[in-house]
Amino acid sequence: MSRFINQVAFITGAGSGIGRATALAFAEQGAQVVVAEVNELSGRQTVELVEQAGGQALFVACNVASPVEIEAAVHQTILAYGRLDIGVNNAGIGGKFARLTDQTQADFDQIMAINVGGVFYGMQAQIRQMIKQSGGKIVNVSSIAGIRGMAMGGPYSASKHAVIGLTKTAALEYVRKNIRVNAVCPVYTHSTMVDELISVAPNLEDRMRKVIPIGRFGEPQDIAQAILWLCSNENEFCTGQAIQMDGGLTAG
Repeated sequence: MSRFINQVAFITGAGSGIGRATALAFAEQGAQVVVAEVNELSGRQTVELVEQAGGQALFVACNVASPVEIEAAVHQTILAYGRLDIGVNNAGIGGKFARLTDQTQADFDQIMAINVGGVFYGMQAQIRQMIKQSGGKIVNVSSIAGIRGMAMGGPYSASKHAVIGLTKTAALEYVRKNIRVNAVCPVYTHSTMVDELISVAPNLEDRMRKVIPIGRFGEPQDIAQAILWLCSNENEFCTGQAIQMDGGLTAG
């Protein structure tokens, strides 16, 4: 199946985890993929994986906390491919695992700059281009922590709540411009971020897994497939939603 033939997908944080899985999935479905990543080594590794699978990808260096770098990355995309059909704002960090009163201003500022700034600046640049093209699809990666509290992760939870607020606002503002904007909210998903989180305490992984009714962590591919559907022509009506990819965690 080639659902995204002749389409260009711009993905931040595509050097690992959900971002890499999403890049590979889009390329498999025929898209030309732009790997926007602050870590050049991991970003170029994703490009190599796409190309080894027969796809087409471009690496662009991008610190999403910088609006100048995001604008430059989108500009490089247009120079290379002439258009931008899909934006996936995935780049993010987990921050420090500590109680609210033990978080510093620097901790808070850093996580907001990357997790919220990356989505805000990313959407600005993507939407400006999509308006010129008469439409597009955007998916922002929030978290289950964006719809509920997260003990020991206050700044992270706050940032992911903000991602949902930005998603819903952009969806309302640009729905008449044929731009669909949604978010996905993954539960604990195998990634570098989650690996770092579970390394701080013994048996934490088992305790985290037990709260997920389906009995396992998410896999990056699970989230990637939801992102692909939201960005496909099969979705012409869903916008402004925060899709919970949580193995049943919030069902009860």
